[in-house]
Amino acid sequence: MTKGAAFVVGGTGGLGSAICRRLSTEWDQLAIGYRSSREKASAVAASLPNGSCETLSVACDLSDRASIETGIRETVEQFGAIGTMVFASGVDIAQPFVSQISEEQWREVIEIELVGFTRIVSATLPYFRAQGFGNFVTVVSVANYCFPPGDALSSVPKAGMEALGRAIAKEEGRYGIRANMVAPGIIDAGLGAEFLTSLYSPEIWETQRKRIALQRFGSGEDIAEAVAFLASAKAQYITGQTLIVDGGFSL
Repeated sequence: MTKGAAFVVGGTGGLGSAICRRLSTEWDQLAIGYRSSREKASAVAASLPNGSCETLSVACDLSDRASIETGIRETVEQFGAIGTMVFASGVDIAQPFVSQISEEQWREVIEIELVGFTRIVSATLPYFRAQGFGNFVTVVSVANYCFPPGDALSSVPKAGMEALGRAIAKEEGRYGIRANMVAPGIIDAGLGAEFLTSLYSPEIWETQRKRIALQRFGSGEDIAEAVAFLASAKAQYITGQTLIVDGGFSL
């Protein structure tokens, strides 16, 4: 098992729940972060393949710093330490072109995603520093390497999250803290898949599938494997990196 509990922000979503299931096979303590539905967090806990993994459902409203600080403190009190902080939270984001995006839309998505992530980082770092270990794994987007038109609202905040991850790696490595990112391609799980399925026809989906070198869309499990690797001791000398998991979509 890996040192310290794993905390998954956005643990009830399509990607987040897949990450929780995968981490439960190597971590013996897992905090499932949710925004509003404790019932969903409980359902994720019940679905874990490792029945011996101790779980804690934690309210984690990214717009509320006090909620975040309370959730992290409760997790440390319950498990003794957090060793891995996974940020897998996402929102249903429209896909207008840049010329159509209002200032209000920019502010909303940056507040929810980028500022929310900074709150998680600020609340977690003191614990990581004090214990002398810890790592962040953040789910970002392959759009920062292969940009699809209309994806600015989603990819711009995630680009900021990547930059912050590299800053953490550079500045906090002396304290035994690592930070890495996973950049998914087109995934058939989570809010993004639900939104894109409602927006595009099956013909467009098939065209996109054919663009992928491996000729299939990714799964939540594909992303979860990458997260688990970067969070594990196997990646103990890897920090500040983005692992693209897109089946060759960006080639």
